[in-house]
Amino acid sequence: MTPKRLTIALATAAVLAVLVVGLLQLGDSSSPPAAPSTLSLAQMRARLSGSPPALAALHAQAGELLPGGLPALRARLAALRGTPVVINKWASWCEPCRAEFGVFQRVSVSRGREVAFIGIDSNDYSRADADAFLRSFPVSYPSFYDGSGQIGLAITDSTFTPVTVFIDRHGSKFIRQGPYPSVAKLEQDVERYALDA
Repeated sequence: MTPKRLTIALATAAVLAVLVVGLLQLGDSSSPPAAPSTLSLAQMRARLSGSPPALAALHAQAGELLPGGLPALRARLAALRGTPVVINKWASWCEPCRAEFGVFQRVSVSRGREVAFIGIDSNDYSRADADAFLRSFPVSYPSFYDGSGQIGLAITDSTFTPVTVFIDRHGSKFIRQGPYPSVAKLEQDVERYALDA
């Protein structure tokens, strides 16, 4: 087998493996994904008012696509050192990402006073598509625009979406591949991997 064919075969096998894991995780769910939240950005910010300054700065940028690439994201993470962080890599064209967005809308509001939520809009076809998606599915945190996919790869060690990264107060990182099937499952993983519960 030529090196090119071997690479294609390995890539195909990796994609199939991720799909199987994702389907198993979805099938494992006892409840349907959360419907999109009906809260506006203003209502989300109001519910999160009084958050610590580093988290309040994220809430002030709710629903925004931030520029600056990997250096800007790393600077933000450095400013959040000691704060639990949840990073969700998504794309507007990604159906599993769309399916889990209601989950992130709800949990980022319920946990946003103690946990920093950040998005990475990775490999989106255009910034306009991502902006339109965020207007339809507002979240209480900003996302870094990652048209090339390089930020997402550097942070999640994966070219696939969705991927969620949990960073606890000590800087330990846990990466979860695949969509979140329910609010309860994301809440459980926030407790386990971000809050050291």
